[in-house]
Amino acid sequence: MIRTLLLVCVLVLSGCVSHAPLPAQTPHIKFPVQLHVTRDQAGERFDWKMEIQKERKGLRFTLTDPQGVLVARQQLREERWKADPSLPANHEARELFAAVLFALTSLEEVRFDYPGVQLRPYGRSLDDRWFVDYASEGFFRISMESDELKYVVSPLEGKASK
Repeated sequence: MIRTLLLVCVLVLSGCVSHAPLPAQTPHIKFPVQLHVTRDQAGERFDWKMEIQKERKGLRFTLTDPQGVLVARQQLREERWKADPSLPANHEARELFAAVLFALTSLEEVRFDYPGVQLRPYGRSLDDRWFVDYASEGFFRISMESDELKYVVSPLEGKASK
């Protein structure tokens, strides 16, 4: 519990990050998506569960710790992010949600949805902000612009993610 509270404090105090890039349209992904996310920064690791659900007017992103404690929840509606009013602002989670959406966008759509995307063998990047490296279907790593912060993302066991 203390570790979770510490993590929430770190995420809240992570500072203001400029608005995360948004796709030109909602990518065609089979929802809901359930993912296992491992956050690694300076050797400190945290495991989370991420769920992305399609709603009538957008997408809802939820991040929980291994005990099921809510870490962050945000909605992407009408081309903007909307934070859950019952939780403190979490800019790092918003950036992670946006980067995962970018990573999950198909090769056919990513060129249209994200102007400025750079495609490379086994990966892609966006404006030197996010670097995505794909290991295999559904497994990828996201490195943020600082290159100290990395996320390893994989399908949640027993759930289809795409």
